[in-house]
Amino acid sequence: MSDTDSFIDEVNEEVRRDRLYGYLRRYGWIAILAVVLIVGAAAWNEYTKSQERAEAQALGDAMLAALEADASNDRAEALSTVSAVAPGAQAVLNFMRADALAEAGEIDAAVAQLDAVATDGGVDPIYRQMAQFKAVTLQGKSVPVAERRQSLESLAQPGAPLRLLAEEQLALIDISEGAPEKAIARYQSILSDAETSPALQQRALQVIVALGEEPSLNGAEAEAALEASAPLGE
Repeated sequence: MSDTDSFIDEVNEEVRRDRLYGYLRRYGWIAILAVVLIVGAAAWNEYTKSQERAEAQALGDAMLAALEADASNDRAEALSTVSAVAPGAQAVLNFMRADALAEAGEIDAAVAQLDAVATDGGVDPIYRQMAQFKAVTLQGKSVPVAERRQSLESLAQPGAPLRLLAEEQLALIDISEGAPEKAIARYQSILSDAETSPALQQRALQVIVALGEEPSLNGAEAEAALEASAPLGE
């Protein structure tokens, strides 16, 4: 390589270096700002997670402390002083209060706790449906049959998570109304459902036998019998 070529390379290198320094002077603050933002976001994320863990731990400790009371009235009162920020945590707290109040015989107050969950659009649908189901079963015959049936039928829709339990309650209503054939058809449908739990299968078998029938229908026959047993206009 000649001296001229070497000189040209050095000049080009110097020019590139000057350009680089110029870019750094002009735009270097962007890179620094990006680093600061990344570090700050990571720090804030860790802080938020630690706060959430601390809040969850404090809520859990408060719930456990409230449950240590021997009397159900005392547990309900202790739980009433606990508060939660997250909708899901509040729903769980409402369920716990409802259980304590129901055990203490304060059914209306327990139902009020459940209704608060059932009407809260901020919680998961499964929580709302569980609250609706527990409220219906807790109130029992104190609620008109037509109203109970309407609530349970809304929970027994295809694909609903509590549909089989709702069908069981509807079958019990059928029995109470003197419609054993319809109840049997409903139990047979429950029995043939692949999602039926062993405990629910056992209950269905026992009721079917107690009503004088054999648990032998398949799913299609059970559905047909259930439709045939329904009064006109239902």
